Amino acid sequence: MEIRNVEAADEPAVERFVARIPEGDRTFFKEDVNGTNVVAFWQRRGGITTVAIEDGEVVGYGAVIPLQGWSSHVGEVRVIVDPTARGHGVGRALARGAVLASLELGLTKLVVEVMADQEVTIAMFRSLGFDPEALLEDHVRDSSGELHDLMILSHSVEESSASMLSTGIVEGLSG
Repeated sequence: MEIRNVEAADEPAVERFVARIPEGDRTFFKEDVNGTNVVAFWQRRGGITTVAIEDGEVVGYGAVIPLQGWSSHVGEVRVIVDPTARGHGVGRALARGAVLASLELGLTKLVVEVMADQEVTIAMFRSLGFDPEALLEDHVRDSSGELHDLMILSHSVEESSASMLSTGIVEGLSG
């Protein structure tokens, strides 16, 4: 598996990837991904967007999107994995890459939104140093109209960057 920044040439593979994502999971993209030019939009919005490639196909999407204004030191992490690739470390690799990308972007805090009943996803982010910060009850309405709780987890980049530097994890980063 290769994880790299998304490129314009990835558009057809991204469209196929999006088509394989269940409707309920598409809400975590937070933008309309049902059309064309998705990659161009991702590149224009700022931050760092990566894709996981396996056998020439996109099997995962990861992004760190800096917030604006008074929260410009915070980045939102988004990770979505093809259902056929789940449970194989794709999400973990994309999330770990997001933590490293936050250093490149000069961010000091990361947040990720996860449906509160997604225990496996929450456990994965917790293992990477994210901690629950808020629970928003009935905050997400799925495509059938059912309400779900949303958990916000956060990660202090400042606290972990010293240990990443001392272990050589971030040697190759610029900035």
